[in-house]
Amino acid sequence: MENRTNTTLEKIQHHIEPLRQEIIQHKVYGVINDLTDLRIFMEYHIYAVWDFMSLLKALQINLTCTSIPWFPVGSGNTRSLINEIVAGEESDVDAQGNKKSHFEMYLDAMQQCGADTSAFAKFMDALKSGETRNAAYEAAGTPVEARDFVDFTFQVIDGKQTHIQASTFTFGREDLIPNMFLTMVNDLNQKFPDQISMFKYYLDRHIEVDGDHHSHLALEMTAELCGNNEAHWLAAEEMSLESLRKRIGLWDGAYHAIMSRKNNG
Repeated sequence: MENRTNTTLEKIQHHIEPLRQEIIQHKVYGVINDLTDLRIFMEYHIYAVWDFMSLLKALQINLTCTSIPWFPVGSGNTRSLINEIVAGEESDVDAQGNKKSHFEMYLDAMQQCGADTSAFAKFMDALKSGETRNAAYEAAGTPVEARDFVDFTFQVIDGKQTHIQASTFTFGREDLIPNMFLTMVNDLNQKFPDQISMFKYYLDRHIEVDGDHHSHLALEMTAELCGNNEAHWLAAEEMSLESLRKRIGLWDGAYHAIMSRKNNG
């Protein structure tokens, strides 16, 4: 069983590799040359950071008991896996030693960098007040590429199929950060440490926690939820591919916004 599961996981990883490479080599990374470019990128990326948390919490809701009276739900193994990931994402430690979610760390980084957080705040405020996502998009002036990205994520959430949620989380939401981008951020941090240090910390923490330990936990969770069900594995692969396509679309939007600024600036 374990060998077969590993083979199936490897098969999915093989099939999604071209899209992963397309993201790693995306042209947006090559046009981020200064703080203004980075701010635009972050104003797009914040939507992915936020809805990643929404997808994560959907998994926790569906794989554990989050209501009263409490009853055991699912297997102890999947409960352990998702709860450990949630703890790390929702209450990590920032550069000052404060407990914060990765989303809150990202907002702090945006504010330090001088990126506009007001539009996303309008989006959040609209949702908190009970508005629909479409109304929240309108209030915030959310770019169409970010709308498409978030809408796909909530399609997965609303489907309530844990194997699809897990596979999208595991294969489709892995933030692929190329070395060229890390080098650029390090260079900017040397020039502008008072504006980039929080973003550099976020990236370093993201790679350390999400890219290593959490990715192994997520693979194990996906394998358990798909089990011996061939249809589950096929759906898992299909939705992972679509999630990566949506990420490419989000990066395309950021690229065009950056280039528009450069051409019109």
